[in-house]
Amino acid sequence: MKTILRLLAMWLLLMPAPVIRAADTAPDALVKATVDDVLAVIKQNKDKHALRALAEQKVLPHFDFKRMTQLAVGTSWRQASPTQQQALENSFRTLLVNTYTSALSVSATGTQTVEVKPAQVKADQNEVTVKTTVKDPGKQPIEIDYRMAKSSDGWKVFDVVVEDLSLVTNYRGTFASEVSRSGIDGLIKALDEKNRALAKS
Repeated sequence: MKTILRLLAMWLLLMPAPVIRAADTAPDALVKATVDDVLAVIKQNKDKHALRALAEQKVLPHFDFKRMTQLAVGTSWRQASPTQQQALENSFRTLLVNTYTSALSVSATGTQTVEVKPAQVKADQNEVTVKTTVKDPGKQPIEIDYRMAKSSDGWKVFDVVVEDLSLVTNYRGTFASEVSRSGIDGLIKALDEKNRALAKS
């Protein structure tokens, strides 16, 4: 889990910021056109409050948190009431934000560059994987794939695969174990406790 949390900071760092007419922008072009802007912010300021603002304003609008939460919770999602589903989504979103804010100041060096590989998207295609390579001098390149789906307001990320490790699949095992021990409410409580701990770190 520690490895995926460290890598989480990396792929959140490199997510694109909202751009004008994002709904008309190809997914790979969206990533490529805005990644330098996000990296520039990191080079200038690594204050925790600034990083949280960066996440809220420039990163999170590109995520489909409902679908991500549904995939991470797995079959237990259908057992949850609408109120529980909303609580799970809110807690999972907060977990990503808190993890990002806590880990980014350590993971981001300000020297990263990103190669975004062209994605062939057909006119009627609603899902695509955008492949990228993160390079940092003196370190091994990291392969990060963004699984994205087309929505009415642009392409949204619903999973990220870092070096063949899927974010939602990684959390699915942890969430399933918690649900088996203490139910849906127990998972919500565990997420909230984790969020409180991360917020204080």
